[in-house]
Amino acid sequence: MEEKEIMSKTIHEISIADFETFTKKFTQEDTENYAVLSEDFNPAHMDEEYASKSIFKKRIVHGMFVSSMFSTIFGMKLPGVGSIYTKQSLKFKKPVYFGDEITAKVVVSEILLDRNRVIFECTATNQLGEIVIEGQAEIMPPRE
Repeated sequence: MEEKEIMSKTIHEISIADFETFTKKFTQEDTENYAVLSEDFNPAHMDEEYASKSIFKKRIVHGMFVSSMFSTIFGMKLPGVGSIYTKQSLKFKKPVYFGDEITAKVVVSEILLDRNRVIFECTATNQLGEIVIEGQAEIMPPRE
């Protein structure tokens, strides 16, 4: 497994408009592994024939799997190790298909010093520049 840089910022080291990104290409194998881990075997993700008759016309990646990219950013980059995820809203705008390269981006929109919370705007965009997921998260950064 590839060694990842460990990052960690307290609320006092974070500023409005700070951002981080994470990019990942989603494969059929990733999706099937996620189905096993989550026990979500919805045929929209698992059955080509079923999916071909859906509004998506082919199998799609689980939306919650794609949205987990935000957790990667919060836990590893900004604020990083020691952060606690307290709230998340999500709007799924477009499907993600096998082979799509998704870039998740989080941007600091509000800092609540008295509560030790940071509010982030979250977007996930495909390789065509289309927003596939948008939302907002509240994170408790590490105190030290």
